Amino acid sequence: MKNLNTTGYNKTLLDWALLAIRIFVGLGMLTHGFPKLMQLLGGSHDFINFFGIGSKTSLVLAVLAEVLCSLFLILGLFTRFVSIPLIITMLVAVFVVHGNDPFAKQEMALLYLFHYILIFVAGPGSISIDRMINRK
Repeated sequence: MKNLNTTGYNKTLLDWALLAIRIFVGLGMLTHGFPKLMQLLGGSHDFINFFGIGSKTSLVLAVLAEVLCSLFLILGLFTRFVSIPLIITMLVAVFVVHGNDPFAKQEMALLYLFHYILIFVAGPGSISIDRMINRK
């Protein structure tokens, strides 16, 4: 039986865990991004104007992060790069959109935020397009 107190790790299991995290948070974020995409395509640009760049531009940036970056994240394509807009989006969600709300309202965005930070730090793992591209 494996010692559960060991500080080592199994590289294969880590790669599968990173894949599972990428798929789970990527698909989860798509459920938030698709309604925003439909809103954008429908012509409604009523959205929070963070950074003072206009509500339409803010909506476009949110859609790019929540839809396009999430798809790339699931595939493990440009993983660390696409995690940056997702981290920024979740920082805005936590501190701007839900800044005055109780923790219960901030919790989901915080969970996404910390998963994206984990992915940024750990990378995509071996089960990713990034790995296929960088294999030499």
